[in-house]
Amino acid sequence: MSEAGAAPDPGGPASDRFTALRRCIASDTATFAATHWGRAPLLTRQGELDRDFTELLDAAAIDELVSRRGLRTPFLRMAKDGTVLAASRFTRGGGAGAGVTDQAADDRILTELGGGSTLVLQGLHRTWPPLVDFATDLAAELGHPVQVNAYITPPENRGFAAHYDVHDVFVLQVGGHKRWHVHEPVVRNPLPDQPWQQHRAAVASRAAEQPLIDVVLEPGDSLYLPRGYLHSADALGEISIHLTVGIHPVTRHHLVQQLIARARDDPALRTSLPMGVDLGDSQVLAPELSATVSALAAHLASAAGSASVEAVAAAVADEVTTQTRPAPLGPLAQLQAVETLGPETVLQLRRGLRCRIARRGGELQLRLLDRTIELATSAENAVKAVLTGELLTPATLPGLDADEQLALARRLLREGVLGPA
Repeated sequence: MSEAGAAPDPGGPASDRFTALRRCIASDTATFAATHWGRAPLLTRQGELDRDFTELLDAAAIDELVSRRGLRTPFLRMAKDGTVLAASRFTRGGGAGAGVTDQAADDRILTELGGGSTLVLQGLHRTWPPLVDFATDLAAELGHPVQVNAYITPPENRGFAAHYDVHDVFVLQVGGHKRWHVHEPVVRNPLPDQPWQQHRAAVASRAAEQPLIDVVLEPGDSLYLPRGYLHSADALGEISIHLTVGIHPVTRHHLVQQLIARARDDPALRTSLPMGVDLGDSQVLAPELSATVSALAAHLASAAGSASVEAVAAAVADEVTTQTRPAPLGPLAQLQAVETLGPETVLQLRRGLRCRIARRGGELQLRLLDRTIELATSAENAVKAVLTGELLTPATLPGLDADEQLALARRLLREGVLGPA
């Protein structure tokens, strides 16, 4: 089985492919992977990066998004002092030809910003082209789903109280200055169903302690926070703009879920509990629980076999694929590429596309998120060449004659697997 879009080895020779990650950190990727990823915060100053983040988003882009792009909730929200504002305070109907009631109202947003509210632009990895490209690349490099939000906070204001996220974040300071307080977790490595609201008292108590990090982020600075680390931030003397790049990590708990899901195939774990007894009595339940643990242990031991590993890997790959989006595809450009394709046309695998080669009976399959492409078995080496992600031309596809090379390239262009380089 072969997969495209997987992250390269952080410590291996492919580490120079981490171009999106290196926009966020100055340390080498192997050190980041070993020391900080999922473990500890990392502050990187603009002088270490020698760049800023305005090419990803700036004030003019924000004005365009809220005034000309027709954004609707939930792609934007507003908050002040930890309270999320009702959408009706910053949206209205779209007018003639746009029968919706929740489009961004630029004048209302102006009023709320002037009153100290924070504007949050959500899902920018789906709506703003530079961030679409950045998030696509970062997700492909890390191997985990990525989202991007922007926070625009007026001077001397705070949008949200101290809290923690259930995903890792890179904070990229675009404009203005913001003071960040970071505290140790009250829940380490929280899962999505363990939000900070379940631990309000503990969060408030921890936030009152001496912070682990107390720092003012300036334009071009970045801060990495693993999930669970408490944080709050206050804009200083001017409007603060920062990007929050959320990384939704695949965890060992995902593997546990996959293994447990496969426990339904074990008859011993489908055995009924006794009848005529009080199943709420711990003494009655104790031997049943012991037998269940033994059966589960035997099931998990068998899961170490290669077939189970392949099945779990495929399920995890499907889960990641549903949460990530490959590079944008222009349908008209693709059709034009099909029409003008020649033996020397330079093509490349669509960036960030996750697909797998599999065999079913005597057929070759290329499996994507929501469909399977059936191909001749003679195309296997050519498809493997495509999945390397390297630049290619139809004439370089191995194992096929000239007509077959063009036919395969056209098919993969139409399916959105290949695109013009």
